[in-house]
Amino acid sequence: MSGLTIENISMRFDLPNGGSVQALKDVTLDLKPGELMSVLGPSGCGKTTLLNIVAGFLAPTEGRIAMNGHTVHGPDAERGMVFQQGALFEWMSVRENVAFGPRMKGEREAQYGANVDHLLDVVGLQDFKEKAIYELSGGMQQRVALARCLANDPDVILMDEPLGALDALTREKMQSLVLKLWKETGKTIILITHSVEEALLLGERLLVMAPRPGRIHKEYRLPFADLGVDQDLREVKKHPDYNKTREEILAMIWDMEEEIMGRTEESA
Repeated sequence: MSGLTIENISMRFDLPNGGSVQALKDVTLDLKPGELMSVLGPSGCGKTTLLNIVAGFLAPTEGRIAMNGHTVHGPDAERGMVFQQGALFEWMSVRENVAFGPRMKGEREAQYGANVDHLLDVVGLQDFKEKAIYELSGGMQQRVALARCLANDPDVILMDEPLGALDALTREKMQSLVLKLWKETGKTIILITHSVEEALLLGERLLVMAPRPGRIHKEYRLPFADLGVDQDLREVKKHPDYNKTREEILAMIWDMEEEIMGRTEESA
């Protein structure tokens, strides 16, 4: 597999009044199979727009997305999505939700059943497999969403603020689970987040995007995701480079927010 290539992606949204908004401009990067990349930046920098283009939900104004050597023209099972809210089927049980993708592909229970049960074990939900979705906590619902995504065996997992609505303790547990699944499955993962700490912990590659038009401002190569696979994340945060990098990125994003506010005041 050749991985994921993003070539000179630009995205312009035309407005009803005849104007337009340039959401992304000339974004280019390559992800090798098995890489874990986090993306952050100020509000409105095009993070989610970029993710939706990679998913195939949006067609870019310019540029090309290539997956394993072929051009992306729309959604496909090779790219799985985990949303901020799980987007689960409330009327189905946990197990039925996880099995939904294989069933829609025409597979029989004998083909997918063992893998679905394995994934429920991996995310710690085997004892809850017959529960309805509404009976689960937010963290447990996101575990279902992760397992459902993995059941389709995508090459790339796209995660749009998947942990943003969780309480601090549950969020930390889910961060550890994401790292565990990344290392065990070898999947390529792109994770969008507004949390600098989360981006540091869940990105062996970390992209900071600049404000509109969205573009790559700086990329980091970090050790913290690999360390977090085998260590408590609270211990990882004690790494001598962790706070230094955190403060550098916070200052960078703060300066961007100040720039955005300045633009807003000038146009008012």
